[in-house]
Amino acid sequence: MRILLVEDRASLRQALSETLRRAGFDVAEAGEGKAAMALIEGGSYDLALFDLKMPVFSGLELLKASRARWPLAPVILLSAYGSVEVAVDAMKLGAADFLAKPVDPDHLLMVVLRCLEVGRRDRVQEALVADLSRAPAFQQIVGGSEALRRAQNEALRIAATDTTCLLLGETGSGKELFARAIHNASPRANEPFVAVNCAAIPGTLLENELFGHEKGAYTGAHETRIGRFEFAHRGTIFLDEIGEMGTDLQAKLLRVLEEKTFTRVGGVRPITADVRIICATNRDLDELIERKAFRQDLYYRLSAFPIRVPPLRERREDIPILAEHFVAHFRRELGRADLELSLEAVAFLKDQPWPGNVRELMNRVERAAILAGPDGKMAPELFAAAGPPQGGMSPTVPFGVLADPEAWLEAEGRWRAGEVLRLCGGEHKRAARLLGITAGRLTELMGEVTKPRDLP
Repeated sequence: MRILLVEDRASLRQALSETLRRAGFDVAEAGEGKAAMALIEGGSYDLALFDLKMPVFSGLELLKASRARWPLAPVILLSAYGSVEVAVDAMKLGAADFLAKPVDPDHLLMVVLRCLEVGRRDRVQEALVADLSRAPAFQQIVGGSEALRRAQNEALRIAATDTTCLLLGETGSGKELFARAIHNASPRANEPFVAVNCAAIPGTLLENELFGHEKGAYTGAHETRIGRFEFAHRGTIFLDEIGEMGTDLQAKLLRVLEEKTFTRVGGVRPITADVRIICATNRDLDELIERKAFRQDLYYRLSAFPIRVPPLRERREDIPILAEHFVAHFRRELGRADLELSLEAVAFLKDQPWPGNVRELMNRVERAAILAGPDGKMAPELFAAAGPPQGGMSPTVPFGVLADPEAWLEAEGRWRAGEVLRLCGGEHKRAARLLGITAGRLTELMGEVTKPRDLP
């Protein structure tokens, strides 16, 4: 977590900075008001500490500027001239707390941690209020960052039209959530929403999946089968990973866009398709066009209104809100009302690279919720990514006890494998994924757990 520290006395600033850094905080420093104002304008912080009396800009002026720039970040004022009147004035202007010099390091950390916790709760509350004021269709998209709001506003504008929409973004960033929100905010909301993952269906079968087939179209086609486009009639079809579609099928999709008709495999009769098309991809379509792997004319039709869904690393201020959202979900799913994120866990999550985006965050929270101890505390080490199933630790995985699942199972007792399996409803694959081992290894562990070792 980032803290802005502004104090004109160099010796005190160094001591405070060292205390905060030892506690694991990232600290930006300024020795006078002008430099502090530049830092306020140029960055974002989770908390600020301002000396009250300084040249150029006072602590109160910095407080006003910071509240305007990042209103949910708590500000603590420092002063050698502590008085009730000054403290009251500071609180009226929005200060979270007021500390008199000299500052005791332990007391400083206690106040900082408390203010950060209050600030986190304020951000969660702010997001909930924003959800209530937002179009109902978009309430499933959690977060309040500027990057996310920009994408939501664009999606809301296009929702009222029938324009084809192209969603661009990395895997796990929430493109299908956006597609569903656009459908739910559109005049077609009461009609079907049909999602098709083009990457999950072999190219030879995708045409049949989309358009269906006539009886006798090929060996084994014993009856007529309608495709996804007919299921989506008058509604919306969402074609995820459109960049994986073969060029022959792209030509047929282009015809649907231009003529609103298609034919089933083995058929000759055109079928009308009153369908709104939303596509998504994590691929660079310009690069695919250069390689002749994607039709340029189709790209022009799909990209009439592109929307970029931001990756999680570009909206880190949403991470605490998302994490709390997922913890609340798993409290209900696992029947564990005691689950609680620690402040250290929130800081840990905000610092992760998140190559798998929101989907990865949800999986990590699920894992931590299942592995949490009897007190329900979700500490940072529970969020460490699982290591490779073969054992060992990937160099890209944050260090933590769960980065070595075998060592964790050995330390905790192999009976925990059975507990995780129970919480997963007996689903071996899901439990193995959460433990960071293979399903086969989990089966072995369960054999060891149930084996009556104490018998002679």
